[in-house]
Amino acid sequence: MTQPTPIRRAPGHRPSLLVPNGHLRTALTLAEAGVPVLPLREGKVPFGNCPACAGGACGGRPHMKTAGTCRCPGVCHGWAAATTDTRVITSAAWALMWHRAAAVAYHPAGAGLTVVDLDDAHAVAWARETLPATRTVPTTRGQHWIYRGTMRSANSVRPGVDIKSRMAYARWLGLGTGTLTELPSGVRTLVEKEETTPGRGGVVSSPPERAEWDRAVATGCRHTEAYVRTGLERGLAMVRSRTESGAGSQAFGVAHFLGAQHAQCPGPCGLEALGHQIVAAAFSVGVPEPYARRAVANGLNAPGRSA
Repeated sequence: MTQPTPIRRAPGHRPSLLVPNGHLRTALTLAEAGVPVLPLREGKVPFGNCPACAGGACGGRPHMKTAGTCRCPGVCHGWAAATTDTRVITSAAWALMWHRAAAVAYHPAGAGLTVVDLDDAHAVAWARETLPATRTVPTTRGQHWIYRGTMRSANSVRPGVDIKSRMAYARWLGLGTGTLTELPSGVRTLVEKEETTPGRGGVVSSPPERAEWDRAVATGCRHTEAYVRTGLERGLAMVRSRTESGAGSQAFGVAHFLGAQHAQCPGPCGLEALGHQIVAAAFSVGVPEPYARRAVANGLNAPGRSA
C-alpha cells in the first residue's frame, strides 16, 4: 500500500487549541483508520499554497510529480498535504483551514484505493454494465465506485468518468455500501487507452474546426488581450509537447486552468473559442478528436472552476 505523504512540522511547533467541528472529527476518524486526509474549501477544491510555497518556491512536497523538500507545516500542495498524522491535522497551522473547510478529502492511493468517479446517471449505467460490483458511495450527481488497489489517475477517461488514485484526492462522502473488491483490469485499461497518444502514422479523425479567440468573441472579459493570448499560447505549447502520451490529460488541465482565469469575468469571454484551439492542439499530436473535445469540455466546466 502506498505510504501516507509525510509532512514535517516546523521547529517549535505547538499543538493548537482547536475545538473539533464536524469536518475535523471526520478527518481524525479517517486518519486513525489509516486514510490520509486534508480539508477542502468552498467549491470542493484544496486551499491554496501559503506565500512561502507559492509558485513552487519551496520545492514542493515529496512524492509529487517533481519531488521536493517542502517543510511547510500548512495545508499546501493539494493532495500531497494529505496525512494520517493527527498532530499535524490538529495543529495550529491547520486550525484556520478547518474553521473554513467545506468538506473533507482523502488521498485514495495513500489508503491503497482507487475511486472511479461516475459523474452522472449515464456513467453509472455504464459502470453497472461493465465493471465488477464493489463498494459504492452516492455523490451529488452520480456515484463513487471504490476498489482495492492503486493506479495512475486520469480525468475524462470516458464521458462522465474520472479515475482518482495516485497524485489525486477524492471528497469523503461516507462509507458507502457493498463489499470492497480488487481493482479490475478494465479500469486500468481505461487509462491506458485514453491517455496514450496515438502514433502519427494514421488518421484518427477529421481535422477539428479551428476557431480563433479574439476580442470580438470576448466582449465581457476583464482581462487584456495580451494576457489571454499569453496564457493560451503557453497552454497550447504544453499540449503540443505531449507527443508520446498524456496529451488528453494535458488538454483537460489547460482548459481547467484557463477557465478558472475567467471565473470572475462578467462574460462572455470566448471560452468556446479557447476550447476549440486547445482541441486542435491535442489533435495535432494524435489525440482522437472526440476524446479531445470531451477532455476540454470537462476541463472548462470542472467543479471548482468558479472558486
